[in-house]
Amino acid sequence: MNHSLGKTILILLFTCIMYAEDFTYTPHIETHNPYVKEPVLLSIDLKQTNPNKVLLFQFSVNPNKAYKIHQIKGIIDNTLHHKKHHYLYELYPLKSGDINITFSFIKRVTTDAKVRFFASGDRDDFKKLQTKDFPIALKSIELHVKPLPKNIEFIGDYKLDYKIKTHQAEAFVPIPMTITITGKGYPPVVKNIIAKNEHFKQFTENPEIHNVPTPTGTQYTVNYITALSAGKNFTLPNTKLKAFNPKTQKEYFLEIPEQNFTIKTVNTGSLVDKTDTPKPFKIDLSNLSKFFGYLITFIAGYFTAILWKREGTNSLIEVNPLKEKIISCNDAKSLLRVLMAADSKKFALIIEALEDGLYKEGSLNLKKLKTQAMEIL
Repeated sequence: MNHSLGKTILILLFTCIMYAEDFTYTPHIETHNPYVKEPVLLSIDLKQTNPNKVLLFQFSVNPNKAYKIHQIKGIIDNTLHHKKHHYLYELYPLKSGDINITFSFIKRVTTDAKVRFFASGDRDDFKKLQTKDFPIALKSIELHVKPLPKNIEFIGDYKLDYKIKTHQAEAFVPIPMTITITGKGYPPVVKNIIAKNEHFKQFTENPEIHNVPTPTGTQYTVNYITALSAGKNFTLPNTKLKAFNPKTQKEYFLEIPEQNFTIKTVNTGSLVDKTDTPKPFKIDLSNLSKFFGYLITFIAGYFTAILWKREGTNSLIEVNPLKEKIISCNDAKSLLRVLMAADSKKFALIIEALEDGLYKEGSLNLKKLKTQAMEIL
């Protein structure tokens, strides 16, 4: 049994050497000792060395949960008898320790006659290229990956810029803010670039990610679009995002200095009409004749209305369109949109109650808030 096993191994080795004589395989990796998530450039060159054959190369990097990889560049020269392939990849190790990068490679052998026969086909008469396929085990590449320092949010060489449209606004009016991170490294995408704060509300969109492959790695530009709002003056605390540059092996910070915002608050007293309309009915005991005159007029109007109703006359009632919109709102979000679009100052207290219920998990009585909104109208 041992003799048979040894003979089999020798045959396999001889076969691989025989196949390998037809081409050269040249891998090159930027470093064998990267940090976790450090971008590493990997190039692969395949070159036909036996011009007496017609070769085709079928090559790929095997996927693995231990790393993420994408192709930056590919140059393929399919000249018969002198085939050349050049691939450039960017690889990100995702865990510390030892990692093996493995490849799939198939050498396909054919002849000039078979290539001519294949080329003679067209869309309606497709002819398959006849080849003999030989899977070949290429040597893997081993990495020894180092762990990152603690609490690192960005890996690479990055810069941060920010733009704030204004530092003054009316109560609860969103203030737009854009944060831009540019550079090379692991994709600079984090969940919350600005920490949550009880003194203001934050509205965010998904980051806009732009990448440009270059021979020295991928250049990233990521835009974080957000908006801040509050009912009174507030401060955005100094934001420091910890980063690490594997090339220099140094930690640094991406920073947004403290920002102070002035908010024009709403005078809640101005939202309530202090004048009773109509005025409360009072009986003037000094002039009973006027009182009875009013009473007679009221009775006459009442009976006139009854007579009109009997005759089928339809009275027209003017309805405020905004009141109809408020009545038709079936949830808090739709009511919030209607009131903010109508007059955010006039309905400031109700808007604040709706936002507390929606975003701070406070109590919310939709029926009561709708009634209050109609009373303001």
